[in-house]
Amino acid sequence: MSQTTWVVDKLHSEVQFKVKHLVISTVTGAFTSFSGQATTENDQFEDAKIEFSMDVNSVYTSQEGRDEHLKGADFFDAAAFPEITFVSTSFKKAKGDLFNLIGNLTMKGVTKEVELEAEYGGTEKDQYGNIKVGFEVTGTVNRKDFGVTFNSLTETGGLALGENIKVIANIQIAKQV
Repeated sequence: MSQTTWVVDKLHSEVQFKVKHLVISTVTGAFTSFSGQATTENDQFEDAKIEFSMDVNSVYTSQEGRDEHLKGADFFDAAAFPEITFVSTSFKKAKGDLFNLIGNLTMKGVTKEVELEAEYGGTEKDQYGNIKVGFEVTGTVNRKDFGVTFNSLTETGGLALGENIKVIANIQIAKQV
């Protein structure tokens, strides 16, 4: 058996998040700078070792003021904690093209185990002969678990921001030869 390393193709990948605002609508954001890799036995993804990191300063929601607030101490505190990282502990086939991805997420200095779903999208060779594999990784993370507790109240006493953050990462990885 030989190990294969796969590296995230940043040009064909994206990392988004969604959070409820005023409990009536959803705000979508993204991290525009990230990196990651997977290590597999041969080319089998079952039990792959996955590492991923995002640059907190690359948070983008299309509103500059909101982006700056998210980078500040109320939320991600990018000055003290410039990266969000994920290291897998388990990657197991659930059924069909679905995998359960479990690992340690570290955000704002707090590490917690999270469980995500990864859907295999396929394997193709690009026009240069590089082997690429696609996955869509989805899940929900409670921001309060990581010390991201800032919130404000509406005039009626409701919370302005939801606690659960939906994560959607469309990832294409390239086989390293």
